[in-house]
This record gives sequence, C-alpha cells and structure tokens, in this order.
Amino acid sequence: MNATEDPHEAADLPIGKLQRRLMPFLLLMYVLAFLDRTNVGFARDAFQHDTAIGDAAYAFGASIFFLGYAAFEIPSNIILHRVGARLWMARIMITWGLVTAAMMFIRSEGLFYALRLLLGICEAGFFPGVIYFITRWYPPAARSRAIGLFYFGAPITFILGGPLSGLLLDMEAVAGLHGWQWLFVATGLAATAVGIAAFFYLDDRPEDAAWLSAGEKAALARALASAPGDGHDARPRAVLAQLSSPRFLHLGLIYLLIQMSVYGVVFFLPSQVGALIGRSVGFQVGVVSAIPWGCALFATFYLPRLADRTGRRREIAAGALAVAGVGIAVSVAAGSAWLGLLGLCFAASGFIAAQPIFWGHASAGLSGVTAAAGIALINSLGAIGSFLAPNARVMAETLTGEKAAGLLLLAALTLLGAILMLAARVGTERSRPKM
Repeated sequence: MNATEDPHEAADLPIGKLQRRLMPFLLLMYVLAFLDRTNVGFARDAFQHDTAIGDAAYAFGASIFFLGYAAFEIPSNIILHRVGARLWMARIMITWGLVTAAMMFIRSEGLFYALRLLLGICEAGFFPGVIYFITRWYPPAARSRAIGLFYFGAPITFILGGPLSGLLLDMEAVAGLHGWQWLFVATGLAATAVGIAAFFYLDDRPEDAAWLSAGEKAALARALASAPGDGHDARPRAVLAQLSSPRFLHLGLIYLLIQMSVYGVVFFLPSQVGALIGRSVGFQVGVVSAIPWGCALFATFYLPRLADRTGRRREIAAGALAVAGVGIAVSVAAGSAWLGLLGLCFAASGFIAAQPIFWGHASAGLSGVTAAAGIALINSLGAIGSFLAPNARVMAETLTGEKAAGLLLLAALTLLGAILMLAARVGTERSRPKM
C-alpha cells in the first residue's frame, strides 16, 4: 500500500470477488487457446504418418500460426479497446474453434499451412487482450497476482490436456476417423462453445457488472482512476512513436527469446518424452508429459509472489530463464530417461514462471490505448519468436546432422534472454523493500 492509499478504501476493493468470478473463466479460455495452438504437437506422429507431411513441413506449418497471429495482433487489440472485451473475445474464440475443427480435413501440406495461418489470424489479440482486460478490472497492486493466476493456464493445459489428448488419439478408427481428427474436432468445438458463453458471461467494465454492488463498483473506479498512467499523448502518431522506443524494442526482444524457448520445446515435447520412455504418443506418454507442467504450475504459483514481495523482478525472471536454458540442454544431453525428464521439468518451470514476472515488469506505467498497443506489440514480437523456434530447431538439426543441435541452440538463446532480462530497466519498477 502506498502512502496516499486509504486503508478503508483498499479493504472495500472486491479483489476476492473478481478472482472468483473472472479468473476461472479466463483460465478456461487460456487453456483452450493454448491447447488449440499446440494440439499439433500431441498429434504430430500420427498426423505426419497419415498425411505424409515431412518434418520440415510440419515445423513450418506448426509455426506459421504465429505469422498470422503477429500480423493482426495490434489491430485486434485496438479493436478490442474500442468495442469491448465481451464481443471481441467471443468473436476470437468462436472463429479459432471453427478453424481448429476444420483441421480434421487436412490431407496436404498446402491446406495444413493455410489453416494454421488462418488459425493465427483468428486468435490474434486473445492473449494481449486478456492482459489488457485485466488492467481494466484490477488496480496495479493486484495485477501481478491476477496475471500469475492466468498463467496457470499453460501448465494446466499440459497437465490435463496431455492425458486428454492421448485418450482422443487412442480413438483411432472410431466412427471412421483417425485419433488426430478427433483431437482437432473436440478441442475446436469446445473453444467455439466457450466463445459463445463468453459473450453472455463477461462484462467490459466493472460499472457494467450486475454482480458487483454499487459500493464495490465505486471503490474499484476510484482505485483504477488513481492508478498512474503512462502520461503520454494518445494520438496514433504519438503512440507509434512510443512503441518504437528502445524500451519496447528491448522488452519485445526478451519476449521473442522467451517464446522461442517455449515453442521450441512445446511442439516437440510429446515426441521427445515418447523417445525418452520408449513409447508411442498416446495416453501413457500424455501422462508422463504432464509431469514437467506440474512442476511449472508450482513455480508459477511461487516465483511471481516472491518477485512481488522482494521487488527483484528482473533478477528472479532472469534466474528462471537461466534455469530453463540449463534444463533444455540437460533434457537432450542426459544419459538417462529420468535425467532427461528432470531437465524438461526445470525447462518448463523456468520459461513458464518467468512470463508473469516479465509482464508485471513490462506493463508498469502503461494505460489506455498505449497499454493496448504496447502489450500487443511485445506479444507480436514474441509470436515471431514462436514462429522461428521450431524452424530454427529443425534447421540446426538438419545442418549439423545432430538431433541435439536444435535444443542446444534454444538453450543458448534462452540464456541470452536471461542476460537481456537483467538489463531491462523500467522507471516505474518497484524498488526492493528496505529491511
């Protein structure tokens, strides 16, 4: 609490009610988003076998999603700012769900590329839109915890999604469909259903919420109005000038490297786990693949709170990324299956837990259209990293003839991200509490 904050007003803030009402639904949306962009990783082996799509084509198709995502990220978030989250989030989920379901018809590389690109265009703006949505509901003192809870979606996706995807893949020949077709249909239609529900469940602003009392709305309005803004001109030319500043480009480069770490591992993790334990991708591999994400869930709960309590956001985020880099290297250089799995546990814990801390650092002092555009810009650069990751991994393996080369390259880039995170300074970053 700062020196000017009224303790009675802070006590009136309905943060607990916001958490109970909003976060479970936002988490469900994120789980479906993460599952629909990464289900090709679970389907990879059977999908490639049935469609005769090669490794290089698979890597390009899996990653081209992020080109469409990056291209439409900023426009989508500005539209959300203007029309409201309720309508735009519903549109995003309904359309991406239908495209995911349509992936059951893939029989060629061209259709694979086209649908993955379209999926990225449809989903563009979802993640930064949710981060921006949180800034419209949560005062600054409560945002880090809210973003940390939202980030539970990634590990939850793989804890629950791994076994679920394995069960769907095991539905081979049911109703004449392949297991990977069932995977795309089930996850896609689930997203469409939740998108329809979002239109009726979400409210754009606290003042629109019938589930808040008049006193709770007034307390939130005062807390949000007193939050420090960016203090800059909000005209389009001025906003573009701010977005081209060294600060945003530095943060965008860090996030690009973080996303290279994440998606260079995620799209291949089920196959990597299957190779470690000597099993084909199915229910058993799905269960084992959930272990690293269980570790990530614990790290994502603990590390953002530690960062907020100590004020050492840069150091803790950088440390988490360093651990992720070492974990990625160990996962491929290990001489045993269990040591390799342990490396994946450290990798997932590091690159997932670092992200809410990064966003707490990056969003400091942003408000209004600058917040919408700035968050989208950083996330767009991250999407470019997500596109580069699987292609860089396959290219490194092809050029060197070594399967380990791709992951070792990603490990080195993750360590570079840790170094850049240490150098990322924001004027509004909270200082360490005095002892």
